[in-house]
Amino acid sequence: MKLIEAIDILRAAEARAAKTREFFLACGFEPLHLQSFFGAYLHLAHPGESIGVTVGRFGDLAGNLDRARAAHVEGAAVVIEWSDLDPRLGMRELTAWTRERRQDIARTAEMNAAMIQSGVGLLAESCHVALCLPTLSLPPFDFTPGVQASGLEMGLTAAMATLGKWAAAQPRIRLASWERLDCLSPRAARHDVGSELFNGFPYSQPHADIMGKTLAGLLCEAAPKKGLITDLDGVFWRGILGEAGVGGVSWDLAGRARVHGIYQEFLSSLADRGVLIGVASKNDPALVQEAFRRPDICCEAALIYPFRVHWGPKSESVSDILRAWNIAADAVVFVDDSPMELAEVRTAHPNIECHLFPREAQKLAAMLESLRDRFGRSAISAEDRIRTESIRSAKTWREAESRPGGLFEEFLSQAEARVTFSSGKAEGAGRRAFELVNKTNQFNLNGRRYTLADWDDYMARPETFAATVEYRDKFSPLGVIAVALGWPEKDVIHLDSWVMSCRAFARRIEYQSIRQLFENYAASEIIFDYVETGRNGPFGEFLAGFHGPESGFRLGREEFERKCPPLFHFVETIRQ
Repeated sequence: MKLIEAIDILRAAEARAAKTREFFLACGFEPLHLQSFFGAYLHLAHPGESIGVTVGRFGDLAGNLDRARAAHVEGAAVVIEWSDLDPRLGMRELTAWTRERRQDIARTAEMNAAMIQSGVGLLAESCHVALCLPTLSLPPFDFTPGVQASGLEMGLTAAMATLGKWAAAQPRIRLASWERLDCLSPRAARHDVGSELFNGFPYSQPHADIMGKTLAGLLCEAAPKKGLITDLDGVFWRGILGEAGVGGVSWDLAGRARVHGIYQEFLSSLADRGVLIGVASKNDPALVQEAFRRPDICCEAALIYPFRVHWGPKSESVSDILRAWNIAADAVVFVDDSPMELAEVRTAHPNIECHLFPREAQKLAAMLESLRDRFGRSAISAEDRIRTESIRSAKTWREAESRPGGLFEEFLSQAEARVTFSSGKAEGAGRRAFELVNKTNQFNLNGRRYTLADWDDYMARPETFAATVEYRDKFSPLGVIAVALGWPEKDVIHLDSWVMSCRAFARRIEYQSIRQLFENYAASEIIFDYVETGRNGPFGEFLAGFHGPESGFRLGREEFERKCPPLFHFVETIRQ
């Protein structure tokens, strides 16, 4: 993006009167163009909304961290440069690095790094933080030649690496990748010395653009893709299974097919973090099963569900897999080695992201890097790791639900279903509950989303509760699959938000959740703040089973018990 484009975006946004999202840009230098690019990319990430970006004082990064915390913003971008560790490491206040000053600079930098870490940690208690460690080169004042690293240089780098290692482990801090920045912004083109000396702003415009985009991207993280559908012949392995046979296809170095083995290993890593992996292949099902029994396979069949192996169109296979996963095409990536097959699938599913599998190792590395971005997430939860297993069990439940009433009741009674209902805030305020409320669409009371600041404010109110439901049965655990936010008023519960994962459908968990709300809060009535969103049809159908749905829908306990179907869960209650 050019600077004039960023300014145009900011000017166009000034006229909007929609809800304002507030962010803070904390740095020790004059923010100038970085503020413009950062604000522009925030606007692009939140179209139609008004964005506010507050900045701090020049030369006071530690103080700016305190100001950001006091501002109660949604997110803060923190940019550290070497001069924040000691002004003598910046061009504006550069002094000769004598032996005594080198030692003093090292001590001062270590002390200020600890102070910055403390300030960033406190800031992360109130909002999400995007943190960027120094991106500019140190001034050329050290005694070693430029090709030789000095002890001072390594000491400063080690201090930043220690800070970075700590930051990467914090759930509310997202650390910018030095490696990615090196790829996007060549080091030699980052520093504008004249601008630093005369304006206090050390970045060239191209580097400021990349920094603004990076920081905004860290704070406005795109929803990760949920599933990858892959072809087999020419993709998962080298060769055509029907022609070469089970022993003739390869994915190793000896067969000059290591790119396929690397791809298999990548799929295994995706599956481990909860990404759904499916197969859509024109092939012989028996041969495919035999191939996956080979002991040298890198991505085992147990990590893949479902397999759609037949001679029909790939688009039909993709449709079947999307139905099995119960997710939309825009959350899925499809990989094939045939441009024709990709075009056929893209025609049937315009929102699916398609990748042509490359035969060259260099292009494969680029594709895997792209896929890492598509599927990347800041942390992996227990629910992520069991997603494939729970999808498999959902098929069993859907088939059981289609049985005649008596047979389904028998199935429910023998499922050994266990519900853990946590009624307080300690369990309900976790990352999983926050994510579930913000990403669930189908079984969702009103589609309400929460920023981290909104969530923390809600949790801080003494009258509110955040109840969670965890579920498991003899087929698989589902983890935390439902969250209810609300507040009691005498014997009436006001529900502000209530969501349940689509993986939990058919198990009557929604009914058990209502029963537990009535019992745990000694309520005789629940008022639902229901809003039709266009995507929450399953929730509307649930309320319609009583006498709703409508805004302000009220459900009495007697009516609920009269219309509630038989429940067979063993219930454990945790009261906070």
